[in-house]
Amino acid sequence: MAHVNLVDPASSAATVKPTLDRIEGAFGVVPNMFKAVANSPAALASMWGSFGALGQGKLGAKLGEQIAVAVADRNDCGYCLAAHTLLGQKAGASGAEMAEAQHGRSADPRTAAALAFAVKLVETRAAVDAADVAALREAGFDDEAIVEILAHVALNLFTNCVNVALDVPVDFPGVKLSRRS
Repeated sequence: MAHVNLVDPASSAATVKPTLDRIEGAFGVVPNMFKAVANSPAALASMWGSFGALGQGKLGAKLGEQIAVAVADRNDCGYCLAAHTLLGQKAGASGAEMAEAQHGRSADPRTAAALAFAVKLVETRAAVDAADVAALREAGFDDEAIVEILAHVALNLFTNCVNVALDVPVDFPGVKLSRRS
């Protein structure tokens, strides 16, 4: 059971109802994570706005979801791992590609570079160096894409914190965390 109330979209406050309605329109339902975050109109607007902005970004949905599962696995966030594995497959990634991304790997050199950078950001609490950024450049990422990778990692750290700290019930098909294998 979640450590906070899961806001019922049908009876939600006017300050969060329009955002919850947009989320329901996007997913067909309001996932539990958003119901938990809806306790704070500001946090909900921030989270949903970030998803929307990054969804229109340069990296594309598939790479964004691959980054999300790599970050989720490092943070033992079963909720985000399950959600982003499904979303990654909807964005065109195979199950095998999402499983590899969960481990921070990819057969595609460009994706592998982005995942290695994302994993290092999480594992070192952002203590990357010029060589790490240079590796991204060598893989074809420009300044815009590098900053966007950082933004994906930051958003996923936020969602991981929400789901782990608040014990939000997973409402997506479960995926086993590799770090617990």
